[in-house]
Amino acid sequence: MKRNYPSPSTFTRTQSAALFETAKTYFPGGVHSPVRAFKSVQGPPVFFEQGQGCHMLDVDGQTYVDFCCSWGPLILGHCHPAVLEKVQETVAKGMSFGTPTPHDNRIGELLLKNHRYIEMVRFVSSGTEAVMSALRLARGVTGRSKVLKFEGCYHGHVDSLLVQAGSGLVTFGISSSAGIPESFANETIVVPLNDPAALAEAMQTWGADIACIIVEPIPANNGLLLQDRSFLELLRKTADEYGALLIFDEVISGFRVGFEGAAGLYDIQPDIITFGKIIGGGMPVGAYAGSKKIMENVAPVGPVYQAGTLSANPVAMAAGYATLLELLKPGFYEALESKTAWLCDTLQAHCDANGYEASFPHVGSIFWPTFTRKAQHRSDEIDGAKMSIFKTMHLACLERGVYFGPSGYEVGFVSAAHTREDLEFAATQICAALDLAFRG
Repeated sequence: MKRNYPSPSTFTRTQSAALFETAKTYFPGGVHSPVRAFKSVQGPPVFFEQGQGCHMLDVDGQTYVDFCCSWGPLILGHCHPAVLEKVQETVAKGMSFGTPTPHDNRIGELLLKNHRYIEMVRFVSSGTEAVMSALRLARGVTGRSKVLKFEGCYHGHVDSLLVQAGSGLVTFGISSSAGIPESFANETIVVPLNDPAALAEAMQTWGADIACIIVEPIPANNGLLLQDRSFLELLRKTADEYGALLIFDEVISGFRVGFEGAAGLYDIQPDIITFGKIIGGGMPVGAYAGSKKIMENVAPVGPVYQAGTLSANPVAMAAGYATLLELLKPGFYEALESKTAWLCDTLQAHCDANGYEASFPHVGSIFWPTFTRKAQHRSDEIDGAKMSIFKTMHLACLERGVYFGPSGYEVGFVSAAHTREDLEFAATQICAALDLAFRG
């Protein structure tokens, strides 16, 4: 791909803007996922038509260093040769059969041989579907109906989890979307992150009815709200004490912070883990996994029904197998973490030298530009007013050839395809964007 980085004087969204206006006549808001509409940042969304390595090419012919990486799954970057070859080879033989294929067994064996925290896995078609299925499984295993989740953790657009906290510290969920009956939301108890007292209060009140505690062990959908290991250990202990299951939603952290994800990073055994599109090389896929004892409650072996026409489709399984082989190569995660740390340290040094109130928390290859120097562990510690700084920074980055997800609450990702040269270029442009955001 020819690199044609924009500059503030050449940047344009002429073709993107025209496409967006047309799209709004076809699709609600012109998009198929709300954040893509650029409502939190400036201008129309950028339409992209090609990706290669860590770069994306937009319809106006401009190149960007990509830190969105399809919201995380593209850990190898765009169009990795090994993944591309496997996908093309598989597509030529058939894209979908609705039957078992040998691809299922190959990726299943690879996963289970290299992930100590799971014994059986079921593939689905998205992270949301994985979470939905995991909740049903937890309810089926325990015979209970309520779910305890944490404010600031996102688990897809599952009805009972698309909730926010009410007026109290520990409360029933209140629907954050139209179309969700109050009775559904009332099956969810919402507790602040990093608050052992609130957790204890909730469990003392509803513990006998709670089927599971679900958490992003590395909360990365509402900022990067890193938790102390002790709090995650408390969740494990509390779930055991009350006979509930512990679900780690690793749709983002799974295979991102290590092959065994957050479970391996913190060495904590959850009962069920949910995974997202990394497991399929960025293809539309998800999975949920756990012990053999728990997973054999799923049909056709057990009474918990779950099905999917495109579950474990051969193209996604082939892409996933090729991706996971790359992730298992010696030194893969160490190199990725080192690159991410270098980028964050470079940006932090620039902010420190200029007295900017900014920091860049990171774990593995996940990082978050945030406009405070204070550690943030809960969603109510995020100052929404500071998102105006990100709004300015985001546009300035676009104008200089660096692409972040269009929200200050979203995290960034470094891929294996980001070279030191790419990161040095990006760091220079981000620093210039920070100058503009803080100095005006």
